[in-house]
Amino acid sequence: MDVNTTSYLVYEEKKRPFPLNWLLSVDHKRIGVMYAFTMFTFFAVAVSLGFLLRLQKLFPQSSGWEIIPADMYGSVFTLHAIIMIFLFIVPGAPAILGNFFLPLQIGAKDVAFPRVNLLSYWLYLIGAIMALAGVLVGGADTGWTFTVPYSVTTHTMSVFGIEFNSVSWMLTAAFVLGWGTILTGINFIVTVHRLRAKGMGFFRMPLFTWSLYATSWLQVLATPVVGITLLMVVVERFMPIGFFDPNKGGDPILFQHLFWIYSHPAVYIMILPSMGLISEIIPTFSQKPIFGYKSIALATCSIAGVGYLVWAHHMFTTGISDIAVVTFSFLTFLVGIPTAIKVFNWIATMYRGSIRLETPMLYAIAFIYNFMIGGLTGLLLGNLGTDIHLHDTDFVVGHFHYTMFGGGAFGIIGGIFHYWSKMTGKQYSSKLGNTAFTLMFIGFQFLYMPLLYLGMNGMPRRYHTYPDIPLFNTWQFVSTVGSWVLVAGVIMLFVTWIHALWKGKPTTERNPWNSSTLEWQTLTPPPLYNFAVEPVVTRDPYDYEKFRKDGST
Repeated sequence: MDVNTTSYLVYEEKKRPFPLNWLLSVDHKRIGVMYAFTMFTFFAVAVSLGFLLRLQKLFPQSSGWEIIPADMYGSVFTLHAIIMIFLFIVPGAPAILGNFFLPLQIGAKDVAFPRVNLLSYWLYLIGAIMALAGVLVGGADTGWTFTVPYSVTTHTMSVFGIEFNSVSWMLTAAFVLGWGTILTGINFIVTVHRLRAKGMGFFRMPLFTWSLYATSWLQVLATPVVGITLLMVVVERFMPIGFFDPNKGGDPILFQHLFWIYSHPAVYIMILPSMGLISEIIPTFSQKPIFGYKSIALATCSIAGVGYLVWAHHMFTTGISDIAVVTFSFLTFLVGIPTAIKVFNWIATMYRGSIRLETPMLYAIAFIYNFMIGGLTGLLLGNLGTDIHLHDTDFVVGHFHYTMFGGGAFGIIGGIFHYWSKMTGKQYSSKLGNTAFTLMFIGFQFLYMPLLYLGMNGMPRRYHTYPDIPLFNTWQFVSTVGSWVLVAGVIMLFVTWIHALWKGKPTTERNPWNSSTLEWQTLTPPPLYNFAVEPVVTRDPYDYEKFRKDGST
């Protein structure tokens, strides 16, 4: 079927006044847009907090420099980490672009359970408010891992006259957020299995859909583990039961096992959707079929599967057995194989392609560069000998941000630029977008590359300040200046998007990038229910030859 010649019917949602027409909408596209506005608002707050944390490290302790008091540093760090991880990067790509484009990519009218989809957003919003209240009012300084027994705190907060422990409040908030994640995962799995267009087998699905599918299984299988764990911590705080607290006869190492059984798969929840977006951007801006489509699809599932089995490489310094250390180190190196397959295939796709260095492609190339550094430094942390030296140093901070920010966040931002006109019906300024990218990329390198070097030379992470040592002074200063450039890039990013929404040239062009996947064959912006009739898929998603020949789906 040629979607371009379809006569579209006009559907409208029930008329409601603003903002109820958004807040009560079950249209997957509107829900994705609401997630985008909410998450990038939190993102801006977290970047501001990270800027203050970095500014605190501009000069050493002996200089008397203090932006954040020592007794507040842990709380500011906790707030920054919780927002970035639980409120932005974990739900980011699936909630924003997954919600908007999954049904479009498979030719469906909506997700399988539209009302559950809206419920997921409200659970996200409620959990976010609870988490922020726990940190801001209670002053908790646990970090994002809530590790027992360090998460024991005497800070309390009063809500409707009832005293709540701030950590318990945040743990409950994380439980609520987890439910939103689980419901989204179930929704996407059912949507992929039941609502694919006629002719679209599993190996005719776009790779972004594959990444969302694999991520959804991780969400459904891993999130309940951490949910139960957090509830156990809450129960332990109010009852004389010792699960994890050694003061009550519990075992804190058990908490680490249960927490990382979720939190390492969560790393792939963060990164796999961004990998899927890169797999859409690169063939589009190379005007070539993706190299090794099936191998990328299977590698996505392999990363999800093996990534579930490597949690204890976070625990090499806890005294676990030698057999466990060798096993988890081996699995950590093993998960690098499907990741390397993806990187090879992306580069092979670009080889001899008709490459256009538009803003989305710049972010895609930066993703590969940053993620390669993040992955290779991760192998050092997955080896016992080097991990003993590097554990709990700034090297871990650099590695984590190269993977999650330089990889996951750059992938999300590149994906939004890629789909901007389709989502909004407006064109953005390439000049502004490229300027934002340049500032972000340069600032990112100068911010996080020095942390890798500092960590190798023994600089601990999460410290309020540092001793007056020439090596530390130099590279902490360079890293802090890099944060100024990065923040300037983030500001320019928001300027680009706001300018596009406010003054961007309207467009109804369906396929400005000449992409071959199904979501580009519908109207811009897509109408309610996406397609007037169900598309019939007659080719592979990246078959550019047939796409150019007859424009078929």
